[in-house]
Amino acid sequence: MRILVTGGTVFVSRFTAEYFANHGHEVYVLNRNSRPQSKDVHLINCDRNNIGDSLKNTSFDLIIDVAIYNETDAANLINALGDFKNYVMISSSAVYPETLPQPFSEEMPIGFNIHWEDYGTNKISAEKYIQQHISDAYILRPPYLCGKMNNLRREAFVFECAELDMPFYIPKDGEMKLQFFDVEDLCRLIKKIVENKPDAHVINCGNPTTVSVNEWAKLCYGVLGKTPEIRYVPSGIDQRNYFPFRDYEYILDVEKQQEIMTDVKPLEISMAESYEWFKNNRDKVVQKDYLKFIQNNLRS
Repeated sequence: MRILVTGGTVFVSRFTAEYFANHGHEVYVLNRNSRPQSKDVHLINCDRNNIGDSLKNTSFDLIIDVAIYNETDAANLINALGDFKNYVMISSSAVYPETLPQPFSEEMPIGFNIHWEDYGTNKISAEKYIQQHISDAYILRPPYLCGKMNNLRREAFVFECAELDMPFYIPKDGEMKLQFFDVEDLCRLIKKIVENKPDAHVINCGNPTTVSVNEWAKLCYGVLGKTPEIRYVPSGIDQRNYFPFRDYEYILDVEKQQEIMTDVKPLEISMAESYEWFKNNRDKVVQKDYLKFIQNNLRS
């Protein structure tokens, strides 16, 4: 296929571009060329909010819209595109209000979520624009994405603590559940959607098995052959100062995904692959002052 991936320089968009290029497809990425580009992809050098005629005479078998965050992003790309056959938008589980019963299913109403605020409502506006203008578009709603090329300081922070033989500080009792989806599984799902054209066009995606924060920390330390000394931090201290996730537990119903793709990568393998990437790409991980806060406020 001839594929256009929006973004293409960090984490999900970069992995996606390289995944499809490595599987024999002709991949183009659309970005401002402000970071190093992947090998074996073709750059369309422009800002998606100022595309001009860069896509006017193009034709693609598949658009994978990763770097889409609001209605303006949606409109600017759609109005600039030439011919294309398939379109997949990477949305977010943040579109579900936290007040709904869980697990969240695709049939539930979407709306404001107090934990995600504008990020969620902007994704909703982008989804609606896409649905209004591309009748057969597919919209994927993942939870926390993980795996190779993850430049967000999530599992990378736990790996760092493990390398330093530090205790790991966990909010409350550590029983808050987390749901992940490996970035390679996301690409596999996109491939199967294009091949099989399922009836469902809005699809939650994620590992059907959730883990507690306690289990996740032990799993990440285990990648390094270590067991964490867990220290619990009581309520009253903002956990975003020392911990990489919000104080918000949610679970997605992923039955529609499982009808399309029956298997997912085990989380322990995903974390191991993430650590292998992290060891050689530490400088690419977004910096957060978790360690400084822990040193000044939690360690005694």
